[in-house]
Amino acid sequence: MATAETGDGRLEEFLADPETAALDLITAAARCTKALGIPHSVVYLADIQQRRLVPLTDVTSSLLVDGSLAGWTYRTQSLRVAESETGGMTAWLPLVDGAERLGVLAVHAPSLTPAVLRGGRALATLIAMMITSSRAYEDSCVRRTRMHRMRLPAEMLRAFLPPRTIGTAHVVSTAVLEPAYEIGGDAFDHSLTETTLHATVLDAMGHDLASGLTTAVSLAACRNARRAGADLPELVQGVDDALAQWLPDQFCTGVLVQLDLASGVLQWINCGHPTPLVIRDRRLLVDAMLREPDPPMGLPSLLAGRRRPVHEIALKPGDRVLMYTDGVTEARSADGGEFGLEQFADYIIRATAAGELAPETLRRLIHSILDSATSRLRDDATILMFEWAPPPR
Repeated sequence: MATAETGDGRLEEFLADPETAALDLITAAARCTKALGIPHSVVYLADIQQRRLVPLTDVTSSLLVDGSLAGWTYRTQSLRVAESETGGMTAWLPLVDGAERLGVLAVHAPSLTPAVLRGGRALATLIAMMITSSRAYEDSCVRRTRMHRMRLPAEMLRAFLPPRTIGTAHVVSTAVLEPAYEIGGDAFDHSLTETTLHATVLDAMGHDLASGLTTAVSLAACRNARRAGADLPELVQGVDDALAQWLPDQFCTGVLVQLDLASGVLQWINCGHPTPLVIRDRRLLVDAMLREPDPPMGLPSLLAGRRRPVHEIALKPGDRVLMYTDGVTEARSADGGEFGLEQFADYIIRATAAGELAPETLRRLIHSILDSATSRLRDDATILMFEWAPPPR
């Protein structure tokens, strides 16, 4: 039987084989497991709402993110080891590509030697990259992670969305969006360069295919301007122009921000959108980003020919900034009242104090809103949160 101690040569041969690139994800994962000398492994993917961990094949049943060892690994991004029900040992390893949580990997072996664990970590890294590269054109991952049929506007918008979480050692940006299968006009975007974090939250008028199209055009215009090196006013102008040209009867609110990763200087433009929140030292800075909002994008006549103002504040290390749509604060709690800003911010503060990872905080927050509501969300609910933690000087 192959062992992890003897698997290195096989892995090299597997990666060097020209046919490897053409393998489907399931076959590639199986051959990679064998090449590393690991007796058995199972890949679990997080479903679109991050409630279940679904096996890539039908070899076993899905597991709950809340209430299982596999879920603990997903929530904390930490290794967990346990005795297997069928004998031997199981190591649960997180599947992470960059900063994005994809799922977990179960590695089964008679005993978990240091070599087996090293092989498991290598396997988790390789499979995470495989998932990211293949899901753009393989429907197997997408179908596995959906529990329900998705409506057409949601299908269109999700094709435009970036990964839920991006980041480096010094900044992380993460987002959630509900209702997962029925979104109509909300969207988020975030991206990184060597010097800057760009983040955007959008909310188009209405909740239908036209709303989704408005948001899709706005996202495309944002990216087109950003990738051409535009500054914030030029970027928003690009969205105004695109909507005026292609969808003259539509408009879109939004907040567009740029964070200088070295200095912590945060610049933003607010186009008719709820004011972002800043949490510092476990306290909500209520008015830190409160400015008179500009008109929504797509309504250039309201600007009277002027450029939109750019606002600026200096963040401190450890600050968390929350951007959201009004569907979050207008959601109804169990007693029938609105969720509200204070309850929203308090949840984040408590999670920060507990040392919870930012993606996990948003996952639990959006679930608390959905699970306590007496009725469906009144509107799309999107939250994007980023945290700046530069290295000590």
